[in-house]
Formats: sequence, C-alpha cells, structure tokens
Amino acid sequence: MRARSHPEVASIREASALLGLTGPVEGEALTAAFRIAIKAARPDAPGGSDARFRKTIAAWRLLQRETAPLALAAPATRSATPPVLAISPLDALQGGTAEARIGPRTLRVRVPAGLRTGEHVRLKAAGDGGADLYLPVLVRGADGLSAVGDDLYMTCPVSPRLLEDGGRLEVETHAGVRSAWLVTGRQPMRLRLKGLGLPARGTRPQGHLFVTLELSQDAPSAAEDLLVRFTRVWTPDRMAA
Repeated sequence: MRARSHPEVASIREASALLGLTGPVEGEALTAAFRIAIKAARPDAPGGSDARFRKTIAAWRLLQRETAPLALAAPATRSATPPVLAISPLDALQGGTAEARIGPRTLRVRVPAGLRTGEHVRLKAAGDGGADLYLPVLVRGADGLSAVGDDLYMTCPVSPRLLEDGGRLEVETHAGVRSAWLVTGRQPMRLRLKGLGLPARGTRPQGHLFVTLELSQDAPSAAEDLLVRFTRVWTPDRMAA
C-alpha cells in the first residue's frame, strides 16, 4: 500500500522537489538530501521560513514512508543496497571521476556533467552475476558550493556600508568574477545569477546560482573594491607602456 500524502505536501513529486531530488532515493542519499534542504529552509536562514521548514520535514517523512514498504517486502536474497556515488558540485558542473567502493573493490567512475542528486550512474556488469549496477548520485556540498535540484548556492561577504550605500559587488564564482549592482536602501540578502547553476541535461533545464550575502566588517567597501579593480587593470607594466 502506498503511503498517504502528508497534508502539507500534495504528492511524491512535490516532496522530491522540496528535497532537491530528481528521482527516487532511499537510505543515506535521502537523509543527506534532507539535511541540505532543511538547512536552507530554516527560518533564520536567508530565504527560509516556518512554512518551508515544516513542509521540508513533511516531505522527508513522506518519502521515508514511501520507501519503507519496499524495503520490508524485499526478498531475503536481495543484494545489498548499492553505495551512494557522492560527487562535488564542481563534478556535477564539469563532469569528472569519482570513487565508489563495491564490496572489496574501489572503482573509479566517470561521471557526466549535469548530474543531479537522485539520478543514477550505471556500471556495466559490476553487480552480482555480472548484472549492471545502478549507483544513486548525491551531490554533496564542497568548495563553498551546495546543490539543490538544478541550482547551486554559495555565500559572499559584503560590507554593511556597501549594503547601505549601494554600489558594485564583485562575486567570485566557479565561472569567474561576476558583478552585481546593489542600489541604495534595503537590499535582498540573496542574489540570483542566471545560468550559473548545473548545466542542462536531458529534460533538466539550466540552473541558476543563488548567492547569499553575509554581512562582514572585513569585506571591502565600494571605494575599496573600486581601488582593487583599478589596481588589477593598471599594473606597472601597463602604466610603463
């Protein structure tokens, strides 16, 4: 029997989307995805709220209940759950290789660019009796980046003066320096840089990069940032020329 939907979550599809999943997962992969999603949903986090926090918990409980009957009904001879293939957000962006331990063996697995948490990578003839083995993917936060669904998230320090007065903010992203203009007055504490998330793959669209602004007294002011950029361009060699 399938689990009934929690009153705050309409469907399995909605629950998966709340946890940033693109396919069915269970066990460690489900727990890891929940931890990432619940951290971003906390009321004290930028973009979080009480409602989002409650719905994220409800989504996790619903997905747990959905997978539990499958585990109970599995035959005693069922093979062990395959290990999770954990990759970094940069691996998900650019592709690369990752290690997966299959029993006594440690295999290097080639991963294509654009993988999302909840998708699977197929290892030909790596399972019992030469069967194909499908490893669930988990995009685990690293290098200052985290991934939820198609999108990437990072933080950027900003001075209180820049937030108050406005000006140009340079953000060091995985794709290089990107500029954003802050206007005088109240600023959004999260910026969206379009098209800098995970690349489009199959039916999945191009994601975006969300940058959470963190107040820092050590961050350069607008004037200091302008001086740094001026110095970067006008090096002694260029001035001599």
